Amino acid sequence: MPIKAIIWDIGGVIARTEDQNPRNEFAVELGVTRDRLEYLFFSGPEGTRAQKGEISRDELMTYIRGELNLSPDAYPDLEDRFFAGDQVDYELVDFIRDLKTRYKIGIISNAWPEVAEVLDRWGIRDAFEHIVGSGDVGIMKPDPAIYHLSLDGLGIHPEEAVFVDDFLHNIEGAHQVGMKGVHFKNPDQAIADLNAILKE
Repeated sequence: MPIKAIIWDIGGVIARTEDQNPRNEFAVELGVTRDRLEYLFFSGPEGTRAQKGEISRDELMTYIRGELNLSPDAYPDLEDRFFAGDQVDYELVDFIRDLKTRYKIGIISNAWPEVAEVLDRWGIRDAFEHIVGSGDVGIMKPDPAIYHLSLDGLGIHPEEAVFVDDFLHNIEGAHQVGMKGVHFKNPDQAIADLNAILKE
């Protein structure tokens, strides 16, 4: 069955932490390890709740300030400081826009609520036909249900889709529902692997 859609992750793929120094320096400034800081933002219980849409972005920032013993008005730019070393890969987005002339293009992202608004701020919303953010649907990868939401939204069968993600367990989740997958390590490798699948 020919490929009709390519579905992308955001964090670690379209937007990546290219400069490690700002986050490392911010952790030192706050008196915690970088691992601790990333745990609070992402993989800790409240970070996970935010990615499931159970709490808002502002509620997560309030929680993080509490865990870091910061006053409520400390670091109004807390989120911006954390992500200061991240960059959108606009060259990759241009590649995706070109793909959109021939394929349906989607997103499946474990992300805080209102992920489409973030894409609008980055000026790349137009590259994607259908967006599924975990914080907006209450389901996180690699739960099979989140892949099916994307497939249904794009109107395709699993065998007609390729999913690109930087975490192997999310690729394995896509495989389990019948999708093909590309494990993103860097743009050149991912594009080469994707093109190989599209030529099959």
